[in-house]
Amino acid sequence: MARQLDYKAAAGLLEAGLRDAEEAFALGKPLPTRQALEKPFDTIFSSNTQAYREVLLGCILVRILDKDANLRLPYVSQGETAFHARNLDQAVVNPFLKQHEIPSSTGPYLNVFRRQVRFDAATREGLRDKAGYDALLFMLGYLEAQDDDLLLQQLLEYALLRFVLLREESVVPVARVHRISLRQYASLLDLLLSTRSGGLVPVLVVRAMLETIRDAFSLDWEIRCQGINVSDRSAGMEGDIAIKRDGRMLIGIEVTERPVTEARVVSTFRTKIAPTGIEDYVFLVKLHLIGPDAIQQAEQYFALGHEVNFVDIREWVLNSLVTVGKSGRATFNKRLQDAMSEQGVPSQVRASWNSAIAAITTS
Repeated sequence: MARQLDYKAAAGLLEAGLRDAEEAFALGKPLPTRQALEKPFDTIFSSNTQAYREVLLGCILVRILDKDANLRLPYVSQGETAFHARNLDQAVVNPFLKQHEIPSSTGPYLNVFRRQVRFDAATREGLRDKAGYDALLFMLGYLEAQDDDLLLQQLLEYALLRFVLLREESVVPVARVHRISLRQYASLLDLLLSTRSGGLVPVLVVRAMLETIRDAFSLDWEIRCQGINVSDRSAGMEGDIAIKRDGRMLIGIEVTERPVTEARVVSTFRTKIAPTGIEDYVFLVKLHLIGPDAIQQAEQYFALGHEVNFVDIREWVLNSLVTVGKSGRATFNKRLQDAMSEQGVPSQVRASWNSAIAAITTS
């Protein structure tokens, strides 16, 4: 009897690893891996044979879950140490890749190989991309020598980062829906605001809502939004988003996923609020990220004529959706979907949007 794998645990490993990989990508943070592995990874992920990288991903999972499984034996009929690669692929790996819109094979990866294949040198002669297969064999040999689960977990995250980078090279179309109810928006915002995007997603959401409010009430607002990871000073901005009228500053808005401390409030006041005389500045943030010292510091600036307020981004958007009415919600829906489709929005963000839309429309 071949080895029995826990497919639920395998799926959990992939989801947790992808979250870390996506966060690393969004923040531009490198993931640890050994230099000797970069070349075989490059070869595998540049190969036209998609099955190689899917085999590698499956074998990393197998090595984490069962150290007694033989990575070279992907058919149950090959002995007691073999594993059921086709089932692992069909039940876990391929659905995971498709759910997250990562380029993948249309069928089980074993279809690329002859029946009862063994992942060894003897298989090499029948394959078109021999260099890619050699790199795969090198990686299997490396995996077989590893018993440290922490190292294997890091390898899984690095492999998933390479899949994320692969997805970024592809075009992920944005799912579009005609209408979204208020109840669905509550769930959608929970999903979107938990997306690791380096701050991009909340800025896109806030910008779309401000533009919707402007249009719904025919306000003569000029709304300027700076690029993500562009400093306010270099962009000539008074915040992430600035609302002006006739060139005069009305509201400066900072949209943030990070905790707001007293030091951050002081820094914001000195670099953005005081130099330009902004009287109304808003942090749109999850309120649990606001420290009491930050609130106390903001109250001191109120006495100086500068209002610095903290508003929960989710509740503000939901309340605004009620205020703008049915036609306003339709406008917001279009603006947000257009924002997700803009050139330069990472495929990772688009894929997260698509997953969120699928979740709220199928539940």
